[in-house]
Amino acid sequence: MGNYWWYITVLDRGSVPSEECEEILYSAAEISGSIGTEVQELPDGVRMRIYYRGDQELPIWRNRLLAALDPWPGIRIEDIGKVENQPWAVQSEEAFPPLDVGDSLVVLAPWHRDNAPGDRIPLYINPASAFGTGYHESTQVVLRLMERYFADRSRHGARVGDVIDVGTGSGILTIAALKLGANRAVSRDLDPAVIGEARNNLELNGVDMDRVTLEAGDLLEGVGGAFDLVLANILADPLVQMLHDVRRVMKPDGLAIFSGMIEREREGFLEAMGAAGLEAVDELQVEDWWGVSAKNQA
Repeated sequence: MGNYWWYITVLDRGSVPSEECEEILYSAAEISGSIGTEVQELPDGVRMRIYYRGDQELPIWRNRLLAALDPWPGIRIEDIGKVENQPWAVQSEEAFPPLDVGDSLVVLAPWHRDNAPGDRIPLYINPASAFGTGYHESTQVVLRLMERYFADRSRHGARVGDVIDVGTGSGILTIAALKLGANRAVSRDLDPAVIGEARNNLELNGVDMDRVTLEAGDLLEGVGGAFDLVLANILADPLVQMLHDVRRVMKPDGLAIFSGMIEREREGFLEAMGAAGLEAVDELQVEDWWGVSAKNQA
């Protein structure tokens, strides 16, 4: 990683109410892989400076941010640049306190290891990782839906065998699945650069790497085998794009959990699921972010 950080400043001049706009910007920053933000409230809007790691070219971060902001055309990029020698680690320690998720999980930065609660399953994630620190609502949606699924399987005496995590990012969903009881996992991401970060987080959690296959790949393209659980916390368009492949890789009695969508995308996605031979069995909304668990249609 270089000894600098990229930044992208975005501005909204009242196209979205200020309180809602801040939430949108924080979510877009997290989804696009940001490692931190600074927000400025203006008399007529909101400005946010969003920071990114220097180990990738700036256009990659810009394109990810634009994709995340696509539903809000009134929010525009104001400027971009580079910050030399940003001491982000110190700021991160203050910005990422332990976060309880659902009934049994807690997301922790590694420096909180000594304070991990004994009654929850710890998910240790480096906050400078790729998308999926656990602090974003869309990640929490998947974790909570997954927690429900594992609890239901346990009540019926059934184990979860193989899991595939599409768009793994930080690896947090793979880590949670294995700690909740899955046997093996395939973790894949379109961006080869994040695979090393996912590996670091898996090792941070003491995961047996013989139980995990890490690979770069586009959605479910080229994936073989049959999985008990399919996980995908990405944007709505690629989720719709991958739906036609889900039945091919999911066991007849398997489950898919999709997240990364806002509530207004719900109806369209449910229609696309039905057209792909899937039906909803559980849903969850956290703030504006929505996710769904789906099974094969009878």
